[in-house]
Amino acid sequence: MAAPLIEADAVVIGAGPVGLFQVFQLGLLEVKTHVIDVLPYAGGQCVELYADKPIYDIPAVPVTTGSGLTESLLQQIGPFGAQMHFGRQVASVQRQDDSRIHLTTTSGQAFLTKALFIASGVGAFVARSLHVDGIAQFEGSQLHYRTPPVDSLSKRHVVIHGGSDAALECALQVLAPDNTHRPASVTLVHRRDVFVAEADTLARVQALRASGTLRFVAAQITGFEAADGVLKALQILDAEGKTRALPADQVLAFLGVSPKMGPIADWGLAMERKQLAVNTEDFGTNVPGIFAVGDINTYPGKKKLILCGFHEATLAAYGAMPFIFPEKKVMLQYTTTSPRLHALLGVQTPQKNA
Repeated sequence: MAAPLIEADAVVIGAGPVGLFQVFQLGLLEVKTHVIDVLPYAGGQCVELYADKPIYDIPAVPVTTGSGLTESLLQQIGPFGAQMHFGRQVASVQRQDDSRIHLTTTSGQAFLTKALFIASGVGAFVARSLHVDGIAQFEGSQLHYRTPPVDSLSKRHVVIHGGSDAALECALQVLAPDNTHRPASVTLVHRRDVFVAEADTLARVQALRASGTLRFVAAQITGFEAADGVLKALQILDAEGKTRALPADQVLAFLGVSPKMGPIADWGLAMERKQLAVNTEDFGTNVPGIFAVGDINTYPGKKKLILCGFHEATLAAYGAMPFIFPEKKVMLQYTTTSPRLHALLGVQTPQKNA
């Protein structure tokens, strides 16, 4: 059964910092927003690549991190109640005869919006695939690129592949003391016994290895064994150059993420070098009602900085108002003094001194 059509005033593609700030600026103009992102959480590139790395060039914030900035922006947009649609990628975009924009996602969800804001950064971040011929047939059933529900791993031979913090956190989650759905075995496979993770995570994983609860194998996955369409084992090449079979009912691969342009090139939008061409008045594209902000756009003098994306999102919000509320006269208001904005933000208007 097809999901019901969602009608919206505005849809933002991308839940990175610029996409989240776009929600804020639209909220100040009393526009309700839906946000779509291929990742299962907000933050985009900042969280995927710079979660714990310092960021120094956010105005009035001497230092923050990708995670910290995302948390602050989510708190800032909280009063506006934006609806988040995570784990979905927009597949098609078409402008309708009534000037609204029709969108579909790879999950089958459809949207009809008055204005569309593309804030997808350098592209949709998707998990890097395990490059083993034929193994893709098990994706979603026995091969996963994110941690599945732990109860689905009960009494299974689980192989976790990767050397990142995400891989180690997955092992800790699967082998958590309060997990009553224990696998038959858990093996961590990485090309070498060196990992990139927080010190506390490394210490906890080492304790599991020392106790024998978690097995580690320094190896590369070169193939697999299956019977009747069911994955049974992985073929691995170990550090001694020997190939052997490793029992595997469930494979959880954490090989990082990479940005993919995806289907944007097929949406009829003017592009220059895989970026969307926009004007600098309201950062509109060549299609009326569709705006592009952040790293996805290009124009003379473009600088790929978060603070520039914030500026673009502000002008794009005002530029979209003729499409969203054509009958409404939009006045510039200041959050410092506007009782209306204070009400939207859920804060109390300061009382003037008598």
